[in-house]
Amino acid sequence: MQLIIPACNEERRLPATLRALRAYALSTGTVPRPPLEVLVVDNGSTDRTAEVAASLDSPAMRVRVLHCAEPGKGAAVRAGIAAATSDVVGFMDADGATDLAAFEAAAVRLAAGADVVIGSRAAEGAETEARHTRLRSVGAGAYRRAAAVLVPGIADTQCGFKIFRGDLARDVFAATETAGFSFDVEVLARCLDLRARVEEIPVVWTDVPGSTFSPLRHGLRSFADLLAIGWRLRRRPTVATRPTPLRPGLPPEVSRELAEPGLRLVGER
Repeated sequence: MQLIIPACNEERRLPATLRALRAYALSTGTVPRPPLEVLVVDNGSTDRTAEVAASLDSPAMRVRVLHCAEPGKGAAVRAGIAAATSDVVGFMDADGATDLAAFEAAAVRLAAGADVVIGSRAAEGAETEARHTRLRSVGAGAYRRAAAVLVPGIADTQCGFKIFRGDLARDVFAATETAGFSFDVEVLARCLDLRARVEEIPVVWTDVPGSTFSPLRHGLRSFADLLAIGWRLRRRPTVATRPTPLRPGLPPEVSRELAEPGLRLVGER
């Protein structure tokens, strides 16, 4: 498995996250854990982010540093996905806000046939510890309502923990244009458009001080990005003209049957 971590000036928060990931990779659980490689995408940092990340490379967990000159979290994750080659890829935030037990839950869902597994702070059973200002809380609520128009059925598009089938991720991210914080919405909308099986899992999430997201600086841009995403998706071919995605390892006729509307997926009504 390859995990992408976008990072801009994260020299303080990143080391703890990478050490926790290495400890997780070395531990045993109820689900077999494949080797883990982390791709840290340095997104224009002016601090020692790249140096700190490289110093934590080890045989137990490889850490590779990539560089993305295009600003924006979406651009950084897209660059990481493009460089990934494994059958399972994902991304998480540099702050490590999502408890790593989510990996085991995601592995179970993927083994059961999910194409995409996303952490959710809104799913039943989720535990969150947040220290948001009232302005950010109000803005987040408005954003969720706006995003729901593009990805109906998905309660939390912005949790920084998402795992994908590798081939699907590479195809979807190659078509995704959003460079900023709203890229998750476009990615998930495109996954649903391909009839991918998207499943949300409850996570334990702790707000870690030091977020680079500013409600005033990034908020309006995020809403504008939602409008742009909606416009791009309206211009795509209709469902009838798009090929049905096939599931790797299954006969074509079985794969197509699984992708038919008879199987209810997230986003279907």
